[in-house]
Amino acid sequence: MLRMAEALRRALNLGSSAESEEYTTEAGPPLLLLGGPGSGKTALLFTAALEAAGEGRGPVLFLTRRPLQSLPRGRGAALDPLRLQKIRFQYPPSTHELLQLLCSAHEARGPAPSLLLLDGLEEYLVGDWGPQEVAYLAALLLDTAAHFSHQIGPGQGCGLIVALQIQEQGDSGDALQLSLLQRYFPAQCWLQVDAQGPGQHCLRACLDPGGQGPRAEWWVAFRPDGEMTVTPWPAQAGNPSSDKGSSSEGQP
Repeated sequence: MLRMAEALRRALNLGSSAESEEYTTEAGPPLLLLGGPGSGKTALLFTAALEAAGEGRGPVLFLTRRPLQSLPRGRGAALDPLRLQKIRFQYPPSTHELLQLLCSAHEARGPAPSLLLLDGLEEYLVGDWGPQEVAYLAALLLDTAAHFSHQIGPGQGCGLIVALQIQEQGDSGDALQLSLLQRYFPAQCWLQVDAQGPGQHCLRACLDPGGQGPRAEWWVAFRPDGEMTVTPWPAQAGNPSSDKGSSSEGQP
C-alpha cells in the first residue's frame, strides 16, 4: 500500500512510474487535503483513488455526501474499467448517517478497503458542533481505517485521506476546528488558487507528508476541457500555465 503522501504524489503525477519508485508497504499517517471552494480537492481525491485502485490490492472506499457530477476523463490506464470497479462510492447524506456508517464498518462484508477517502468533511461539521464532537468524528475515521488495516493484515494497512474546505476569512471556530483536525492528520496537502492563465484555472499544491519525507509543491492548471496539467514547483514558477511537465486528466 502506498503511503498517503505518496498516493497524492502519484495523483499529482511527478512523471515517475510505480516501477521506478520505492514505496513503503505501510499506509502511513492519515492525510488532510485542504483548499478553498473550487480548488480541485475532489478531482485530486478521485485521482488518488484511481492510483490506489491500480495497485492490485483491496478496493477503495470513497465517502461523499452526493454523487460526483463528472469523472476525470483520463488517459491510458487512468480510467481503466477495472480500476473504476474497485472504487466503492457511498453517500451518507447527514452527519448522523456518516457516524452510523463508520460505527458499523466492522459489520461490512467483502474485502477490506486499502484506502478510505472522505470528501467534503466540512459538510458534516455542521450545527453546534464543538471541539469534542469534531475530535470524536476524527477519531472514528482513524479507528475505522485501523479496523480495515487489521482485516488486511500486518505490514499493509488501510490509508486515510480526508478533504476539508477552508475559507480564507474563517472565524475563530473554523480555526479551532482546523487546529484540532491537524492533530489527528499529521500529513497535509494545501491547495491554493493562484494566477489564472488564459482559459485555465490554476492552483498551487503544497504537500507536507508529516515527517515521512520531503515537502513538495506543484503548479496545477485545469483547462476548460477538464485536462489537469501538473508542473513541479519551482521549475516552472515563472510560467504556471506552461504545458511542460507531466499531466493527467481531471477537473476541479
